[in-house]
Amino acid sequence: MAKNRIGLSKVETKELSEKLNVLLANYHLFYQNTRGFHWNITGEKFFELHLKFEEIYNDSLIKIDEIAERILTLGYTPLHTFSDYLAQSSIKEARNISEGKQAVQMVLDGYSTLLPLERELLELSAKAEDEGTNALMSDYIREQEKLVWMYTAFLGK
Repeated sequence: MAKNRIGLSKVETKELSEKLNVLLANYHLFYQNTRGFHWNITGEKFFELHLKFEEIYNDSLIKIDEIAERILTLGYTPLHTFSDYLAQSSIKEARNISEGKQAVQMVLDGYSTLLPLERELLELSAKAEDEGTNALMSDYIREQEKLVWMYTAFLGK
């Protein structure tokens, strides 16, 4: 079996990098949406949500960089055009959202797209003995499961 420069199967890392690119595309749309929520939020929860959305998009930006660097580490090229992101992402653009509960629900909807992708990558990376990708996905899942609970509680559900 052919190995890449970090000693992992080239076949398995190719599949991982393709799935990581899908995750990368979804994170870009998630980032852009939460950035828009941050800018456009209005209403009585403005101060609370304005800061919360900033936390989310800053965290997403870090994850975008980590995912792209992981793809490079595996020996492949990360997607880097918005046309690619739009074509690969299941998360769609959110336009002109200014109402707090609607924006928070869209954040939850984003996590409901990201979490299954991350769980799939967790499985694939375990099978490929790719501890780097596995650890990254495990951390993301743990963080986001807690956030889902918190944002669901915010909505009173």
